[in-house]
Amino acid sequence: MIRILEIDHVVLRVINLDKMLRFYCEGLGCSLERQQDELGLVQLRAGRSLIDLVPVAGMLGRAGGSPPGAEGRNLDHFCLRVEPFDADAISTHLRDNGALPGNVERRYGAEGEGPSIYVTDPDGNTVELKGPPDSHAHSR
Repeated sequence: MIRILEIDHVVLRVINLDKMLRFYCEGLGCSLERQQDELGLVQLRAGRSLIDLVPVAGMLGRAGGSPPGAEGRNLDHFCLRVEPFDADAISTHLRDNGALPGNVERRYGAEGEGPSIYVTDPDGNTVELKGPPDSHAHSR
């Protein structure tokens, strides 16, 4: 069994980063958390969660296919914070339920760096299952 605490973050593929930053920061009150230009990733703080913006022209964005529109998807993936995070038990549970989990990787989420597993739902949506932050990471 997997116990979900909350949504950790969502990742949006964007065409015009400046317009999206104005909307989410000035319009909705998010703040800039981190920016990784080499990857093409901007992370915004939205309360206890994050909204990640991935410009389609950047390294990550080019890997995601068509830009947002009628034939292209806008949501790259969403992340669920789970606890406890027992990678072996989670992977076994997913396999027992017909899913193929990815490898455990360290990724940055709303609470900092920590373990996560990607899995794809039956309609092809990517779901990230995120564990607690590393013990040395700063928690909010």
